[in-house]
This record gives sequence, structure tokens and C-alpha cells, in this order.
Amino acid sequence: MSKDLDLQKREIKDEITKLKHEFKIELPKKIAEARAYGDLKENAEYHAARERQSFVQGRIAQLSKQLSNLNSLNVSDISKDKIAYGSKVRIIDQETNNRIEFELVSSNDINPSQGKISLSSPIGAALQGRTVGEEVDVTLPVGKKKYYIEKLITFHNDEFEEKYKQP
Repeated sequence: MSKDLDLQKREIKDEITKLKHEFKIELPKKIAEARAYGDLKENAEYHAARERQSFVQGRIAQLSKQLSNLNSLNVSDISKDKIAYGSKVRIIDQETNNRIEFELVSSNDINPSQGKISLSSPIGAALQGRTVGEEVDVTLPVGKKKYYIEKLITFHNDEFEEKYKQP
């Protein structure tokens, strides 16, 4: 199951708070100190601090948008029997019979090596709204793949499974 939404929101808020402190307090001090060294054209400390300042500002904006998206997410709108945000899914590659497991997470938690993908990924988008027992075609960079949805655990912890019967 995905992280509890409240926990996820709290983690994002905590990171935003730390980044805002860095942006408003720590980085201006570093920039002022670096300016005191003189010529800004060849001042590595100054350029590093300004670069960090830009990164922090962008990260705050990204996290704020994600927090806004999570706040607008209504748990009662998340399907109880179809693939949606927070679902864990086991699919079978119909060509190789390999089983693959995915968890559909927010964009901040994506980690393909751990099977954590977003709904906006090609596989996530193809699976969204589907349920156990369905076949789904996915267009990937390597070509078209056909998958069978074997198991689903929804955001609400409802579990559905149907064993794959090879044709």
C-alpha cells in the first residue's frame, strides 16, 4: 500500500519548511559572504550559492504543486475495484509469462527499480481504470506489449485476484 496520504502530506510539508528556511535564511548569508570575497565573475562560492538558490526555489514550487494535488485528492473518489492511485498491481507479460508488480504512486515517489510508477507513465496510464482479468495493450519504447492483470490491491486495501489461464 502507498504511504498513508496524511504521512505523505506531512513529509512534503516538512521538506518545504526546511527548504524555505534554507532559501530565506541560510542561502542569503552564503551569498552575502561570497560577495564579500570580491569579484563575482570568478567567485565559485557565489555561483554555487546562487545555483543552489535556484534549485531550492524550483523544488519548493514542485513540492507545493504536489501538496496541492494531494490536498485536492478525495479518497472517496479513488476506485475501490479498479486500478487507480495507490493500487498495487501484478501483471503478466503475455509473450514471456513473466509476472511484474507495480505500485502506482505520486510523481515524488517514483522508483521504477522498486516497481513504483506513476499513473502518467505508459504502463500506469494503460492500467488506470482497469481491473483483474483484463488484458491491456501498452505502447513502450521497445514496442507494443500485451499484459494480463492478475492481481490488484486497491488504495483501500481491497484485494482482487484471478489466476492467468494461458491461451
